Amino acid sequence: MSASQFNLVTDWRFPAPVEPIWAELMAPEQWPDWWRAVKRVTPTREGDAQGIGAERRFTWRTALPYELSFTMRAVRIEPMHLIEGIARGEIDGVGRWTLSPEGEGTLVRYTWEIALTKPWMRLLSPVLRPAFAWNHHVVMGWGEADLRQRLGIAPAT
Repeated sequence: MSASQFNLVTDWRFPAPVEPIWAELMAPEQWPDWWRAVKRVTPTREGDAQGIGAERRFTWRTALPYELSFTMRAVRIEPMHLIEGIARGEIDGVGRWTLSPEGEGTLVRYTWEIALTKPWMRLLSPVLRPAFAWNHHVVMGWGEADLRQRLGIAPAT
């Protein structure tokens, strides 16, 4: 794998059923209301009744002093279990949300298999790779904390 390619996996564990978490993840236009890293989500194409084919332009703020923008197209949705999209823009790749019952709660896994396309990031990725991965994990940590707050769930211990 080149320095500009990443396979990142994040797990969130919620003491809550799948349904409310699924509802929030399936409404990305609402993410800026609760996820501090999501600056803007603009729908660019409608999908079918299930959401397949829907495209949205995302702009993310990060823990490091830069933003990222890309379009995400939903390519696979298995209700209450999986949302998969293809990203194109300043990063290219595949993002996959998987929700699974876990005891009395829900395991949410996000898998992000991407390549950097922003020229400065590609150029500096051999040196900044650990910082880029750290940045991703911070943004995802914000997402977990912010979703917990939105759902009225106590912070993770």
